[in-house]
Amino acid sequence: MDRAQKAQAVDELGRIFADSGVVVVAHYAGLTVAEMSDLRTQMRAAGGGVRVAKNRLAKIALEGKPCAGMGEFLKGQTVLAYSEDPVAAAKVADAFAKKKDKFQIVGGAMGGEVLNPDGVKAVASMPSREELLSSIVGMLMSPAGNLVAAITAPGSQIAAICETLETREAA
Repeated sequence: MDRAQKAQAVDELGRIFADSGVVVVAHYAGLTVAEMSDLRTQMRAAGGGVRVAKNRLAKIALEGKPCAGMGEFLKGQTVLAYSEDPVAAAKVADAFAKKKDKFQIVGGAMGGEVLNPDGVKAVASMPSREELLSSIVGMLMSPAGNLVAAITAPGSQIAAICETLETREAA
């Protein structure tokens, strides 16, 4: 890499660290090209990305960022998994690590919070943005359903009383 390419890589990594909701750092030594390609495909499907970068360049890109403490994880063969959704990259990386022993999560960052491997697993267990939105919509819709039931209940109760009175008069 020449100087211009390194500067471009540092800028790109800086944007990843600044714009991502979560960044996961993992060791990938021993994975095949097909396995890395599978990881990239899964991450893309979840709305994230995977980046293999030189650790020295990544540490330079981390300078001045809220997640600068993540630099301690950048040792050995590392890969960065990232996504705007604060949960997506952690979910995909955790699921991939469960299937592939050679893929080991060493840490990450969520905003300014540096995460250890257990922290990444905790983030992965959280519901995704879509799951949260669907549960919020469900909560918002349930009062409307209760309101409809409350409005129609008096009418059905009056009809039941009238029917009872009618059967008593007929008897």
